[in-house]
Amino acid sequence: NQCKRTIMSLPKTFVDSHHHFIDTTNPVYEKFLATIAPDLVYLPDSYKTDVVDDLAKIGVTVTASVHVEAMPDDGAREAKLVQAFIEEGKAPTVKGVVGSVDLASDDAEDQIVALKTAVPEGVVKGVRWMLDCVGTFDGGKTATHVATKRHDGIDYLRGSDGGYDGGAVPAFEAGYALLGKHGLSFDLQCAPAQLVEAAALAARHPDVPIIIDHLGKPRMILGPDKLDDGTVNPNTTPDEKELEVWRAGMKAMAAVPHAYCKIGMLGYIVPGWVRTAEREAVLKGLVLEVVR
Repeated sequence: NQCKRTIMSLPKTFVDSHHHFIDTTNPVYEKFLATIAPDLVYLPDSYKTDVVDDLAKIGVTVTASVHVEAMPDDGAREAKLVQAFIEEGKAPTVKGVVGSVDLASDDAEDQIVALKTAVPEGVVKGVRWMLDCVGTFDGGKTATHVATKRHDGIDYLRGSDGGYDGGAVPAFEAGYALLGKHGLSFDLQCAPAQLVEAAALAARHPDVPIIIDHLGKPRMILGPDKLDDGTVNPNTTPDEKELEVWRAGMKAMAAVPHAYCKIGMLGYIVPGWVRTAEREAVLKGLVLEVVR
């Protein structure tokens, strides 16, 4: 049957390129993330149950994974926390870390050095600083991520309120350039409307590999998962305006030779995509569009 054919076509091994361990009861997160989600805990035992063990049930072995920063107050301290899990045998799949550095800060290089030296040489693969910004954070009603509150809602890629000539904030670009010097990549998490400017930034720095997170983050293209009455949203017509902006940005990124893309956070793109075959088909089409 179709189920058996699908399982048989799965790979035998899998590298998870993007996951998080979070514990907002830990002082590593107390100044920012804990103020938003005070009791958010997701540690290696949960990851093993949800990912490693579940995939093993269908014959897929997680051979390696990359831990990506989760808005810590200090990237080096978070990296040390992850390294402790590795050394204790709690996170055997983790082979790399993408750490947190505010690249626009005056001490960006000090933060990079601290991050790299907090763990054994070669563990830190890159840096992420969340950039999703289409205006001031409005409680999740737009593509602006709550993380941008850490830098007063400034759009590091396009400037803010007409400033910076509509381009990258100079301090951020200066920090971004340091990644090449230190042999690190940059994980790009931004809104579709920022992708064209992100591509221009990446093109100016060919020595910094850039990895697009979450398929470029087109937002809720079929609307919410459920309607106000609790029923599954029957809409199967994508938001073409959102997709037009996303496609233009992804085409710009595709022209950058050192750009890569992760397929993930699909529930942000189409909430509840597993609920109906129609919603799944829309999402599958977008994934194939990127891959091809």
